[in-house]
Amino acid sequence: MRYCLVLIFILSLTSCEYFNVKKTSSEAILKEELQTFNWNDVDDYPSFSDCDSITTKEDKKVCFQSVLTLHIWEYLGKEKLVVSQDITDTLMLKLQVSNTGKLVLLDAKIDSLTTQEIPNIKALINQSIDSLPEIFPAIKRGQQVTTQFKLPIVIKVN
Repeated sequence: MRYCLVLIFILSLTSCEYFNVKKTSSEAILKEELQTFNWNDVDDYPSFSDCDSITTKEDKKVCFQSVLTLHIWEYLGKEKLVVSQDITDTLMLKLQVSNTGKLVLLDAKIDSLTTQEIPNIKALINQSIDSLPEIFPAIKRGQQVTTQFKLPIVIKVN
């Protein structure tokens, strides 16, 4: 009988561990959430007011890129560029839209011939970016976020 009471006592002490609820802190939950978070994808891409009527995510992305490309291309087309040889080049622009909607040129990959013929090409691209209409930043989980992307611009100068 005594062994039975000791056994019941020991079992009751160890069995209480199974009923304990583990408390998790908000920091632990946040850390776990951030590890599963896909930082390379946004819920809504940056956009212009021209793209407001478009509903699908992919179409909004295409609209944003089209409006941006067209604006830069038209701006460069208005400039009187004088070159000694024909230029056909694809500029690869690395751009960033801040969480406040400010667009910044981070880097531009430009062929050496284009840079030689149009030495102020980066300044012209920056001026065209500065003259853009208002940009609405990308949205991720209800928050405005900063995004980076690459944009090809084809230049033909005769």
